[in-house]
Amino acid sequence: MATTHGTRPGRIVQFATRVARGRLGLSRPRTDYRVSRDLAVPMRDGARLLTDLYTPVAEPEGTVLIRTPYGRANLPATVTAGIYAGHGYRVVMQSVRGTFGSDGRFEPGAAEAEDAADTVAWMRSQPWFDGQFATVGSSYLGFTQWALLVDPPPELSTSVIGMAPHDFAESGWSTGAFALADFLTWSYQVARQEDGGTLRTVLRMITVPWRLKRPLRAVPLRDAGAKILKGRAPWHESWLRTPDRSDPYWRPSRLGHALQRVTTPVLLVTGWQDVFLTQTLDQYRQLADRGVEPALVIGPWSHGDGGGDVLRDSLRWLDGERPGGVRVYVTGGGGWRQLPSWPPPASPRVLYLRPRARLGADPAPGGAAVARFVYDPEDPTPTIGGRLLFTPRGYRDDTALAGRADVVTFTGTPLDEPLEVIGVPRIELAHRTDTGWADVWVRISEVGADGRSRNVSDGYISRAPGGEDPLALDLDPIAHRFRAGARIRISIAGGSHPRFARNPGTGEPVWSASRLLRATHEIGPGSRLILPQ
Repeated sequence: MATTHGTRPGRIVQFATRVARGRLGLSRPRTDYRVSRDLAVPMRDGARLLTDLYTPVAEPEGTVLIRTPYGRANLPATVTAGIYAGHGYRVVMQSVRGTFGSDGRFEPGAAEAEDAADTVAWMRSQPWFDGQFATVGSSYLGFTQWALLVDPPPELSTSVIGMAPHDFAESGWSTGAFALADFLTWSYQVARQEDGGTLRTVLRMITVPWRLKRPLRAVPLRDAGAKILKGRAPWHESWLRTPDRSDPYWRPSRLGHALQRVTTPVLLVTGWQDVFLTQTLDQYRQLADRGVEPALVIGPWSHGDGGGDVLRDSLRWLDGERPGGVRVYVTGGGGWRQLPSWPPPASPRVLYLRPRARLGADPAPGGAAVARFVYDPEDPTPTIGGRLLFTPRGYRDDTALAGRADVVTFTGTPLDEPLEVIGVPRIELAHRTDTGWADVWVRISEVGADGRSRNVSDGYISRAPGGEDPLALDLDPIAHRFRAGARIRISIAGGSHPRFARNPGTGEPVWSASRLLRATHEIGPGSRLILPQ
């Protein structure tokens, strides 16, 4: 039965939605829709979470649940909900606890499982509910879907989860070093997101690298959050002070057990330069191993990119068009490729790190080190591109890194023909330092005929005395075609700041260390790169 509940969207929203549809290459809307705003949905503890209901004028095709901390009334949110509603879906869009008028205090990850379950209980009691719904959303909106899947409701038909973590502790401390730039920048944005409208939010996103430049260099590191957050994101200090991922503090935001509960179809979307790439691949692997048969799309995107592709895939999935397997974009000119699973079968190609900054097929002679460098945390090796939440992220010209004294590079000869690498590269380093306490950053880049270098894959690990020797490190998964005439380059440094917090070199906790020591790194013979091809 058609409905006219709620009000029509405003002219600005209608215009912006039409523009977005055109720019993203989406089909024309199937129906008009109405919006009922600020419905108060009760939670088990008495809190009420504000929720907007988008209802198609035509008979709805189904119901979509979106739970977000980023607001319901801003233009991106209303346009996204409007696209789903115009496609024929009833949309339930809710502001999570402690955000944009919803009761309670926002503590990332802490209450999402309970609140998601209570929201579904409310949906069951509504006269419009037809007994089935789907969930969609990216980033934290994807995390809220994993929270619901901790105890999947029988009415859930499918999930579309884009570029999302299921484990906050893994996001912050998986390398042993704190993901400083991502966590501090996100905390700053969330803490201030209700200060003004969309324009001010966009301005903050543009200027945040400049605003955080000095706080990110603070010593001790706990002062960084105090200087910029001013008590408005108390969770940040808890993240920084809890490197032990098994600590009870992390339990509510570690949702790996949800991966063992899912039985409904799941579409996973990520990008090769997405900060949550490795978690998404872990999600895929665990679901596939259980026979759930998820679908996976990996594009040439950074976090939050790929809007048109992601929305089109999402709508097709909700409509029942659900191709299986894995669809990946092979960067470097390879284009889209369909694979039966991830990772595909591969044969190893081994390249050895050799003296005089060379990378070749033969091992270096035994004896002397192939390279040495000094990492100085007072002048840390800078981050250039890579899998970051915010700019400057993604694929970048990183030629300048090769000119730094604290970076050693190993570059191969020009390739006679294109080389496709699809899978997880691995580096094995004969590595030691004079302090024992040190980080290791490794990057694969492609060097063009003009000598300019561009990042392809990164790896990072924090080391303590007595660590594994040789050091074995899996780098970021890739599907990349190195062009004929290009050269493969390996870069190694003792940090990547501000993506990761500086290792003080003293063994002290990173949040309280006030003394910074230089570390001399040595790369020995036998070090090698293993490429899947």
